[in-house]
Amino acid sequence: MTDVIVLNGGSSSGKSGIARCLQHLLLPESWLTLGVDTLVDALPAAGGGIDFGADGSVSVGPAFRRAEEAWAVGVAAMAAAGAKVIVDEVFLGGPHSQARWSKALDGLDVLWVGVRCDARTAAGREVARGNRVPGMAASQAESVHQGVTYDLVVDTTRAESLACAREIAARVR
Repeated sequence: MTDVIVLNGGSSSGKSGIARCLQHLLLPESWLTLGVDTLVDALPAAGGGIDFGADGSVSVGPAFRRAEEAWAVGVAAMAAAGAKVIVDEVFLGGPHSQARWSKALDGLDVLWVGVRCDARTAAGREVARGNRVPGMAASQAESVHQGVTYDLVVDTTRAESLACAREIAARVR
């Protein structure tokens, strides 16, 4: 049985919409959605170890890496205790990020899903959202997928969140 679904994609790629659709499609089982935005929002405004550049770049330091590692271990502990979890993530470190999550989720049944969206479409969504640093979506659209291995890849460029979620739900055991 699938314990954890990891959705990896750049900012504004559609991960959160897919996660909400999955929660509905996978009823009556309750799936928790936990995302990197939750972690970032929990950090102190200053000194959290993550910086957002005016060009949309994101840089992380040792303080953030420690918090991120603890976060992943905590999410894994919830799943190991029986909670079904959808992780809404941005692998800034590509395969290194996946390796950190893989280590934390060791022993759990994980479905690794790449959420792709072309840079132009993601950038348009970013503007419409109004709560992201301009340029973040375009800079992450491809980089977060380089060197990452998936069980399934969906593309929200032309497919709605619900269609992508249906494809993912069909793979959940």
